[in-house]
Amino acid sequence: MSEQLTLALSKGRIFTETLPLLAHAGIEPLDDPDSSRKLILDTNNADVKLVIIRASDVPTYVQYGAADLGVAGKDVLMEHGGEGLYEPLDLCIARCRLMVAGREPWSEQAQRLRIATKYVNSTRRYFAEQGQQVEIIKLYGSMELAPLVGLADLIVDVVDTGNTLKANGLRPLEKIADISSRLVVNKASMKRKHARVQRFIDQLAEAVRQQQEQVA
Repeated sequence: MSEQLTLALSKGRIFTETLPLLAHAGIEPLDDPDSSRKLILDTNNADVKLVIIRASDVPTYVQYGAADLGVAGKDVLMEHGGEGLYEPLDLCIARCRLMVAGREPWSEQAQRLRIATKYVNSTRRYFAEQGQQVEIIKLYGSMELAPLVGLADLIVDVVDTGNTLKANGLRPLEKIADISSRLVVNKASMKRKHARVQRFIDQLAEAVRQQQEQVA
């Protein structure tokens, strides 16, 4: 019997867009995570399990070996720092941008800026590179509200269409990074189960190539 692989995924857009890539690798979940209460899903391959967790926890599960592999947005990986992980493959799914947004450009605001975000590390790093000292207020959601009620001057958040910003009188000001979902691998698993993990990476890479060709 081949070696067991555990893949960490989060519900929602990333899960939905990862499914066709997994199908190309011959892996399909036997349960629908939206209707099942199970947190560990069996697949049609007895040696592959899916663990369904919060998106921000995926790198931690993979880092500590609770999962051999995972799919996480680049925004989450930038915030995590990537310790204990290989990042062998850009899956080119769940694309968006990590942006500074607000009512007016921050370069026109003289005072020490207050920035609302859940991306504390990425925000601090970005503004430090700009030579700007900032006060960061950590929020977990509804970032757009912060400038409207005077909690913050600016926000840093992922932006897809920009419609939510526009609806709240804000606009994207500066791009910090282009975001897409990446395959991450536990370093110990890569050594211990090298042939099995490498085969899985190659299968996903082929699926990504085919998907990109169809789009082009």
